[in-house]
Amino acid sequence: MEKQATPRFGQALALIVILIIIFAGSIIGLGLSPYIPLTLSLLVTMVFAKLHRATWEDIQRDMLSGLQTALAPLFLFLLIGMLIALWMGTNVIPTMLWIGFKIANAAWFLPSAVLVTAIVGSMIGSAFTTLATVGVALMGVGTAMGFEPALVAGAVLSGAIFGDKSSPLSDSTNLASSISETDLFAHIKNLMWTTVPALVVSFIIFFIIGGGHAGASTAKLASLADLLSPTWWTIVPLVLLVGMAWAKVPAIPTLLINVAVTGAFFLLNHTPAMLADILLNGFKTTAKNDMLQALLNRGGMLAMMPTVIIIMLALALGGLLTEQRILQAVMAPIANRIKSGAGVITGTVFTGIAANFMIGEQYLSTILPGQLWKSAFDRVGLSRLALGRSLEDSGTVVNYLVPWGVAGSFAAQTLGVPVHNFAPFVVFALLSPVFSLLSAWTGIGIKKAS
Repeated sequence: MEKQATPRFGQALALIVILIIIFAGSIIGLGLSPYIPLTLSLLVTMVFAKLHRATWEDIQRDMLSGLQTALAPLFLFLLIGMLIALWMGTNVIPTMLWIGFKIANAAWFLPSAVLVTAIVGSMIGSAFTTLATVGVALMGVGTAMGFEPALVAGAVLSGAIFGDKSSPLSDSTNLASSISETDLFAHIKNLMWTTVPALVVSFIIFFIIGGGHAGASTAKLASLADLLSPTWWTIVPLVLLVGMAWAKVPAIPTLLINVAVTGAFFLLNHTPAMLADILLNGFKTTAKNDMLQALLNRGGMLAMMPTVIIIMLALALGGLLTEQRILQAVMAPIANRIKSGAGVITGTVFTGIAANFMIGEQYLSTILPGQLWKSAFDRVGLSRLALGRSLEDSGTVVNYLVPWGVAGSFAAQTLGVPVHNFAPFVVFALLSPVFSLLSAWTGIGIKKAS
């Protein structure tokens, strides 16, 4: 199949401006859900492609090519929905909650949430899995202590994103290393120039916020703990999850095996019909306490479907924008004119951010800027390690701040907080591009080509 002809700069820029107006007017101005602006933007982009002499077959193929890039994450979401429900039904997450209620301290909770999710994320190399397991438990403890859910979600996400970004087991980290054509461990080492400062500042900010929070009374937390019955064998699914991650088993078989093992535990005390129901509809507690119902009634494949629908629409739009070479038409002329190393890094960072909001897919938002700016890094004499770090500091982390992004939609569904609520508190994701730009313009931590 022949590649589409690249549209003119002015035409592509005009379309991008129209799409930005549609998103801003619908979501910010009218308060609509992302479904409406995504569908309208898809229609406008289809008309643009048709006027640019694309056939209807080309347009359909381009939309489907966008969906194909995220078939694995979409299937992953269904597995995570099942896993959350089973971990509720087999007392895995309630046991985590019980431990959290027993040891919780309001002054240390938020910074502790950052560190715990950072460690777990680094161990298993997946922010999604970290959010779906430890993150769900921390959300329960934090909200029970009286913290705003958006604030807790910000702390949980800050640590989980750091862990994902810094782990050699992470898909996104391996992708950035591959696109920049650098050694994986050299890439991770170079990431620390921006990643560690972003984590340290995040920790300090959450420590300051948490220190001024009175939190829930000890009696309230103790009363909630008394309603839960911990079972210590629930460590088995956790050990299995971490062990398979360290054995470098891919995410889908890891989660599928964990669902099978946890499902077998569930069947020891329940019928197959109940297992089928919990996998589809999620877990429903029999507790009469309103707080526990809000904490425990989660999971199931159907609960993930709103997220899946948003992602499918976003990826169809992203496929059109990419295959019709619309984003390339806007960015390529700019990339060819920049002559300084700081300018090239700045352009890469802003391209990654823009790609996340226009395409909505984390991997494409890493691949596309990498392809556009790779030759520019060579031209100005910068190491490809600088390229890989710029891709991670923008393409990887910013997707969690996009309401229609794959990562942002997943986090909102899993943690039960809308993206526009938690986005201002995901300090790590907000600071990563900032430290990347500071590094570029000060020269600190920037490697030259050998």
